[in-house]
Amino acid sequence: MDFTPSRIADRVLFRDGLVIILDKPAGIPVHSGPAGGPHLEHWLPLLRFGLPRPPALAHRLDRDTSGCLVLGRHPKALRRLGRLFSEGNVEKVYWAVVAGAPPELQGRIETGLKKLTRGTGWQMVVDPSGVRAVTDYRVFGQANGRTWLELRPRTGRTHQIRVHCAVLGCPLLGDPQYGGPSGMQMHLQAHSIALPLYADRAISATAPVPTHMLAALTQLGYEPATAARELVS
Repeated sequence: MDFTPSRIADRVLFRDGLVIILDKPAGIPVHSGPAGGPHLEHWLPLLRFGLPRPPALAHRLDRDTSGCLVLGRHPKALRRLGRLFSEGNVEKVYWAVVAGAPPELQGRIETGLKKLTRGTGWQMVVDPSGVRAVTDYRVFGQANGRTWLELRPRTGRTHQIRVHCAVLGCPLLGDPQYGGPSGMQMHLQAHSIALPLYADRAISATAPVPTHMLAALTQLGYEPATAARELVS
């Protein structure tokens, strides 16, 4: 895990008086869970940057998902951010490397999702009676039985992208919970985010490709200039 808590400020992608966008490392939960252990909220006091209180989470990312995580710097900012997320006005772009390939080069997955609890834990399952979940996807590269996907979730359900990749028949690398190959870190990154936080402009940030995904993406055609090119398209 490439993360040094004392250098968390180096992972700030954007900061102003209302918001911080942080490049969350993979393998760290954002808040404390039943098992305890280290979590990102523990280190948020290191991101005060002169304010009397630390920032707080405006949304969540899974423990094994890296990339753009939005923090509100005070209660008023958190309320504004909460409205943007709840009303679906935040543009989120994820990058993933999956096993196999979807049936089309681009498309939309729309399902109901429902939490299923078993004796050994829980997971999200497709269920028509569940909450509506929508994800748009696009293929960026394919080789050797793997695919590089761009995914844009239009709703913000728990494990949405992980389940929807499985629905497409191409589960995430490193996600055996939803049918993907095991023995590696999960290949899912919150690559960029745009927030229409101000009347005259949106704020945005793009996270660098995490180390554990770099080799797989390079084999699928990733180049350092790709991110800027695709965000414009």
